[in-house]
Amino acid sequence: MFEQAKLTYDFNALEPHIDELTMQTHYGKHHAAYTNNLNVALEKLPNLQGKNIEEILMNLGSISDTSLQTAVRNNGGGFYNHNLFFETLSPKGGVEPVGTLGTQIKKDFGSFEDLKKMLTTHATSVFGSGWAWLSTDRDGRLVVSNTANQDNPLMTHGGKLIPIFGIDVWEHAYYLKYKNVRPDYVNALFNVVDWEKVAELYQEAL
Repeated sequence: MFEQAKLTYDFNALEPHIDELTMQTHYGKHHAAYTNNLNVALEKLPNLQGKNIEEILMNLGSISDTSLQTAVRNNGGGFYNHNLFFETLSPKGGVEPVGTLGTQIKKDFGSFEDLKKMLTTHATSVFGSGWAWLSTDRDGRLVVSNTANQDNPLMTHGGKLIPIFGIDVWEHAYYLKYKNVRPDYVNALFNVVDWEKVAELYQEAL
């Protein structure tokens, strides 16, 4: 049975960038629902018991029942994506990454500011609900992309890209504070991104 990642900070810790009510609703309602619904779907798929969420998402085609495949895609994606999202936020975030990740960002994007601009473009250009992603391939090359709904690069690239940071652009992530001004939310979010954690995930993915 899958469980939500535990927050390492209080709901109000990301203020003023991410407000307390949004955090309570986003984590306590939406993320909790994805987790619960994933577990309900997996109860009907005993062959997937014991597999980690990455394995499941990279092999959705193995689920022959289309309604169950959709349930696992939507809720498994929601579970994985939100675990990553909340894990890579911190009240002490916003500091430009250094070390191996910092070097690779400069190599692949030119500068940290250029990376943020590219992520912003991908986040604000999603039509409707979805995500913008920073991922790495197995050789350490960084890639920015976006997906619709609760899809992620594990699904769309068959495990060739590993997400290390995601920007949630579903309205439930920002509407209470930022209304329909998604770019303001994205710009504010960069103030609380824990790039040290992203760097840790980058190393783990290699």
